[in-house]
Parts: sequence; C-alpha cells; structure tokens
Amino acid sequence: MAISLTKKVAPKAAPVVAALTGRYVSAVGRRKTSVARVRLYDDKGGHIIVNGKPHTDYLNSAIDVTVVQEALDKTNRRDLSVSVVVKGGGVHSQAQAIRHGIARGLLKMDKDYRLVLKPEGWITRDPREKERKKPGLKRARRAPQWSKR
Repeated sequence: MAISLTKKVAPKAAPVVAALTGRYVSAVGRRKTSVARVRLYDDKGGHIIVNGKPHTDYLNSAIDVTVVQEALDKTNRRDLSVSVVVKGGGVHSQAQAIRHGIARGLLKMDKDYRLVLKPEGWITRDPREKERKKPGLKRARRAPQWSKR
C-alpha cells in the first residue's frame, strides 16, 4: 500500500477581470498611505473587482463595502464595472482610497457629477496622515511622564 505525498491542488477559477475589456476611464484615489488605481468600464456589468477579487470578498466589513459603493450609489451609476488595484495602508483606508478614485473617475466621465460628489467631500483628497515620532518623545507628541520629585 503506497501513500502518495503529492498535494492535490484545486483548479483556479477564471478571473472576473478578464470580462472587463474595452474602453475605460482611469483615475487614482489616495487616503493616508493607500493608493488605488481605478478603472471604470461602461459595460453594464456592475462588478467591482479589487485586486482580482469581488469587493465583498476583499473587504471584510460591511461598512467598507458600502464606502466603496457610495460614489456609484449617489450618482445612480451602479451599472458601471470597476476594476481596482490598491496597495498600502489598512483595509478601511484602502476602501476610502477606492471611493476617492471612483469619484474622480466619475468626474472624468461627466462633469455634472461634481454637484453631487463635492458636497459629500469625496473629490477632495483627505490630507490627514500619521505624524512622525519626534526625538525625546514616546510618540509624535506624547512626552515621558514628568515627576516633580
């Protein structure tokens, strides 16, 4: 009785990105250290693919899923397919970078969306970043505990 030591590998599923072909509008969204390169396809598919996975699989929390969809929902363009490559930062920061990229891409498609997206603050890049640690301090501004005696 021989035992096989070879590992069984499941066949890979065909990537959904292959279905997204043709003309697209590209944009870049940023938040903290996250950078999202976004492509918007007008193919009536309605898919959102993040790093080769559906956005509901890539983003763990329901809040992040809604953050990504907000710009499309606000402009009633859920029919657009979106392909995203995002790097850096945490998952929530990546979701906000994706929203920023989608909003910028929608503006390239139609300038009238500015009236809807600008009041929400999704066009403007959020400049807040982590402050660097200073020498002599424990964190950026946290000083060591002071004792009088």
